[in-house]
Amino acid sequence: MQILLYILYLAAFACSIIILIHAFKASVGQGFLCLCIPFYILYYGFARFTHEKKNLILGVWIGAWVLSIILGVMTGAYAAYGY
Repeated sequence: MQILLYILYLAAFACSIIILIHAFKASVGQGFLCLCIPFYILYYGFARFTHEKKNLILGVWIGAWVLSIILGVMTGAYAAYGY
């Protein structure tokens, strides 16, 4: 399960890098806002991100993010109880 967790982390990281590159191309200010303000990248992804595969990128990004949180909690619980 650890390998799946790392794959999900990598997928979420790759999609967030795509969004960050787009934000920095739009303006340096938008890029720094995405880096420095928590959840601004989420706003930017839905409101200002324009890409031909926007739905796929955002779907993989949010899906991998949520699944990695769930799987991380599960593996932490399994490690604590010795399963």
